Amino acid sequence: MNRFLSIILLAALTVAGCAPASRGELTKPRVIVTCDPELDDHNSLIRYLLFSSDFDTEGLIYASSQFHWKGDGKGGTQYIPGREYARPGRDLGPQTHWRWAEGERFIDEDVEAYAAVYPNLVKHHSGYPTPEYLKSIIKEGNVWFEGEMEHDTPGSDLIKQVLLDDDPRPVFIQVWGGPSTASRALKSIEEEYSGTPEWNKVKAKVGAKAKFCLSGQQDRTFAEYVRVAWPEVESVILNAGVISLGYGAKRSVLDPADTLYFSPEWTRNNIKSKGVFGGLYRVWGDGKQMAPGDFTDYFGLKGFTADELREQGYWVWSPPQPEGNFISEGDTPMFLNLIGNGLRAWEGQEYGGWAGRRRELSEEERQAGFTAPFAMRARKDDVLPDFVPAVQNSFAARMAWTVTPDYKSANHEPLVSGPLSISGKPGQTLKLKVKCKDPDGDVITGSWAQYKVGSYKGDVTVTDNKVTIPEDAVSGDTIHLVLTVADNGTPQLTTYLRTIITVL
Repeated sequence: MNRFLSIILLAALTVAGCAPASRGELTKPRVIVTCDPELDDHNSLIRYLLFSSDFDTEGLIYASSQFHWKGDGKGGTQYIPGREYARPGRDLGPQTHWRWAEGERFIDEDVEAYAAVYPNLVKHHSGYPTPEYLKSIIKEGNVWFEGEMEHDTPGSDLIKQVLLDDDPRPVFIQVWGGPSTASRALKSIEEEYSGTPEWNKVKAKVGAKAKFCLSGQQDRTFAEYVRVAWPEVESVILNAGVISLGYGAKRSVLDPADTLYFSPEWTRNNIKSKGVFGGLYRVWGDGKQMAPGDFTDYFGLKGFTADELREQGYWVWSPPQPEGNFISEGDTPMFLNLIGNGLRAWEGQEYGGWAGRRRELSEEERQAGFTAPFAMRARKDDVLPDFVPAVQNSFAARMAWTVTPDYKSANHEPLVSGPLSISGKPGQTLKLKVKCKDPDGDVITGSWAQYKVGSYKGDVTVTDNKVTIPEDAVSGDTIHLVLTVADNGTPQLTTYLRTIITVL
């Protein structure tokens, strides 16, 4: 029997944005993924594909970075002081390629695995893109050398095409490796339109659409070209409440209880054991390596101490962990806030979501260039709750879908409907009507909280299904109220409703 949670908070106001009971946003964000062959890019791509029902994916593009580049195949070399191949005690001189396996095709392999589980996935969510479509948008970008953006590539051409099209929605360019491919797309647009009558209009349009989701600064093209030539292009910054998913995630969690979600047992039971897709996911001691002879990649080995690994010639930059432990999804925070879980975090960087949020930049962050390397750090936040259980349980549920052809045999997120935005005057009491339903008939519970990310910083509470706008709020103030709804299924799944009050 379905259990309904009805929160009657409604009244004599016009309620905007009230939708039928659903999970997700009224529109999907447009996303282009660029990634290099780092194992955490591969792991992040697996999670991304599991949530691809929530995105309009426009491209899956191979990219280079300072850590991985393919070479031009003609014997050309590159040498940049301070890189992995050019460090004291291990200066290997100019290289023709770096940590790029011959015949590298990890994106293709991940999409092929997606194709194998697609028939099950669509039983649980109708929004998944077809494997044929995803295969059609796999492109090679600027992969020859780190930071190379002198020539157009199929990947840069695709990004250029999307940025120039007539769809006004923002394009969230996932930069999990180096930004050179995306930077080249902007450079190509500049070369084509600069000096023409259309330039100002094109520049304004593209500058407003392109959102760089930078997983660190893995080459210098964003800092040296994009920030200079395209200052209007926004980069996504996460510097508060950031979820720990990078290398060493288990040691970086803010709540010790969250270490469970990175343990060998949890990872084996919920991820690695789940068919072909789970089998691809990289964990400690799995016997795999990104590229043969890679002295930085010892993650597939097991039973060795750091000193023993060094004796074998490895550069040990992250302490060895138990076999089966979570390794890394360092790039996943770049898209977690785009998932249609009801938090609507992609609408504004300060809103906050599963990945964290943007707060006012510190001087250190300003000097770093208004970009997102700080997304790699878990940071305490007095606004957002601990999202680790919700994030990991959602991942586990999606992975379970891949091996479950029967809808009734898996768990699914609660469905929530209610007002997205309302308005009222100081002192006015507002009522809303929110409906929640669990598609599996699970018992669901809900609770309201204020996320102090709006302009009004005082306390606001929901009591007896009513909320009163404080008397000291002023016209134009915004108040963010978030309803969290969780089921009692296995794994426990969570959906949200963010209602934004604007003071008249």
